[in-house]
Amino acid sequence: MSRGTIPTCELPRTPFRILSALIFAANVIDAHAYSCHEVRAAFQLRQVGPLHRVPETPDTDVDLLICKHQGPSCCTRKMEESYQLAVKRETLYNIQSYSYELEHVISGHSDAFQDMFQYLLSFSQGHLSSLLEGTYSSLSRHALPHVNQLFSSLSLYLRGANISVEASVHHYFNNLFPLVYTRLINPGIEGNVAEGSELGDCLRMIRQDVNPFGTHPAIMAQELAGALGAGRQLAIALEEGLELLNITQNVSFTKECVKGLVKMVYCPHCRGLTLIKPCVGYCLNVMRGCLASVTDLDQPWKKYITLLEQLTYAMAGQHSLELALLGVRGHVSEALLYAQLHGPLITATVDKVCGPSTEESIGIQPTSPEVMTSTVTSSTPLSSASPSHALPDQLLGQLAHLRSLFPLKPSTNNKRNLRTLSREFLTYLQRYKSFFAALPEMLCEGENVVDDSTCWGGNDVVESYTARVVGNSLYAQRQNPEVKVRSPDTTLTEAKERLEQFTQEIQERFPRLSQLEAWVELGSGDTQEGSATDCDDEDGCQSSGDDQDHNQHTEASSDRNPTARQPGDDSPREIPQKPPVVRVRGGSPPANLAQLWSLALLLAAIYLQWTLV
Repeated sequence: MSRGTIPTCELPRTPFRILSALIFAANVIDAHAYSCHEVRAAFQLRQVGPLHRVPETPDTDVDLLICKHQGPSCCTRKMEESYQLAVKRETLYNIQSYSYELEHVISGHSDAFQDMFQYLLSFSQGHLSSLLEGTYSSLSRHALPHVNQLFSSLSLYLRGANISVEASVHHYFNNLFPLVYTRLINPGIEGNVAEGSELGDCLRMIRQDVNPFGTHPAIMAQELAGALGAGRQLAIALEEGLELLNITQNVSFTKECVKGLVKMVYCPHCRGLTLIKPCVGYCLNVMRGCLASVTDLDQPWKKYITLLEQLTYAMAGQHSLELALLGVRGHVSEALLYAQLHGPLITATVDKVCGPSTEESIGIQPTSPEVMTSTVTSSTPLSSASPSHALPDQLLGQLAHLRSLFPLKPSTNNKRNLRTLSREFLTYLQRYKSFFAALPEMLCEGENVVDDSTCWGGNDVVESYTARVVGNSLYAQRQNPEVKVRSPDTTLTEAKERLEQFTQEIQERFPRLSQLEAWVELGSGDTQEGSATDCDDEDGCQSSGDDQDHNQHTEASSDRNPTARQPGDDSPREIPQKPPVVRVRGGSPPANLAQLWSLALLLAAIYLQWTLV
């Protein structure tokens, strides 16, 4: 609506009272030439506040605190109060809308990783249970509850519970030892190890000293702790990121920030300019001043994203977590075989510590177990075997199932596996690596601002914003012409320090994570022979113990060198990087392998008889 004009007339020479009345009348006519209809419509549409606060026509005598200007105004002090509440609500909503996708990426993948972990745990548990039920049926019924307890502990560990993987693994083998001792090594004395019996308690207590399973429990614990540790820390780190986003989405604004926002968004309304948009540079100064403490999270956030990438590489690279869980069956199988091969020595040691457990052992006083250790171990040379002896049929039947084939990955029909999930997650992380630094720019883009002529510059409509545009840092806000930043937000400062401390603690706990940054992409090395990329379930992918990458991961998964003892040996020694194992694949073992074992058992029996004479 065009502004009305007052016709020119010659003022009579009258007293001062008549002159003042004419000036007042002219001002009233000029003010009421405007209408606040558009301001009322915008006020109602944006749900700023009660509609009755908006006047019908502009007023020239308005005591405003923020939107001051010369001339008539459609704003009142009550409207300014409503504008302050509305602009805080709208800005927080915009921040949350931009943070929503990032929050969804983190929370969604956190749930997806946990689901994948549970699937792999269930898969590995089923393989171990099938081994016990199919090959060691004599102890499976009593051993399966301990299997369930082991995988339940691993599941809780991956969910962040205060549980030790090493302790859980050794607890499982402690409970397994009495069953193996009475059903495999000395079948027929099951009644002596009932729950709570002295012999059963003694066997559980001395298991790590007697070491009836060789190095396999320690290696299995080491592999699981390394791979599952990365998965656990990734889950904890994702929760830490969600907490940080929750804090930033509910950031508090200072009075100077709120005034700057009102001046940018709603002060044009007071002049009837409801469609004008702020200049880009002007908006950036306002938003960077309001979010100075938020953008100060940029560097800690980038380090946090790098940490997530490293944990993902450590967990899923080279199929680390998958191979560690799939390798449980192999380690348990080899541990049981180790115990069977060392049965006489284990029995002699148990009789010495826990007392005679069989009628035969009462009349036999074994010699020092240390002397016999070098005779019957899995590292004894077997190259001089004689083909004239064979193993018992029962043992041959067990050996035939020790190395069943199981896949490195789910079937190709199921594209959602740990590797693809991790790659998808890493792709999303790259998009949000500079999220906090870019947040002011995201709030000042699109339809919210204009970059050409006729934009709102804070005090009036201008052709371009000429003031200096400052950067994101707290230090740069000293030169901010629109918003004064007096001090950083204490809540965000605490969140920043917490994120920095969290990242540093994880880096110290896993010092080798930084070495994984040089990987070109997740799953590098998958194109090697025997990898999961070109191998399906039907192709006969080998077990985790047969994979070269798995052995490399085992050697590098931990800085510690666990020690192991032979039965009856008090002196610890380092576990070899690759323990001596005997692998048999297919339906029946080769004849020469059976003959080699037969010779080993024969030599052990001869030596035992010679030492007892």
